[in-house]
Amino acid sequence: MSIGKKEARVRRARQTRARIAGQRANRLVVSRSNLHIYAQIIAPNGQQVLASASTLEADVRKDLKNGGNKGAAALVGKRIAEKAKAIGVSAVAFDRAGFRYHGRVKALADAAREGGLEF
Repeated sequence: MSIGKKEARVRRARQTRARIAGQRANRLVVSRSNLHIYAQIIAPNGQQVLASASTLEADVRKDLKNGGNKGAAALVGKRIAEKAKAIGVSAVAFDRAGFRYHGRVKALADAAREGGLEF
């Protein structure tokens, strides 16, 4: 019996998070659905969300027609980088939550790097 698509993604995410936990670094976690993309910066202990950005925010929605494309992901990446700098976070570990580093996830990561985040 083979595992499903979601179970495989969750397993990859668990492996990545175990590796990041050893680094004791702030995590930039990316999550996506068909309609939206979300980014959060989580403290090293995993107990506190330091900053978040998504295509659900009113400031982002007014600039977008569709929240599920690469342009929206790039805008969210730029916003999360701005928010991180505002709270004094410059270096993060990139947690793609088991999603492939491709398409929207890559667009968000590239925009966050351009915004000044290091990972």
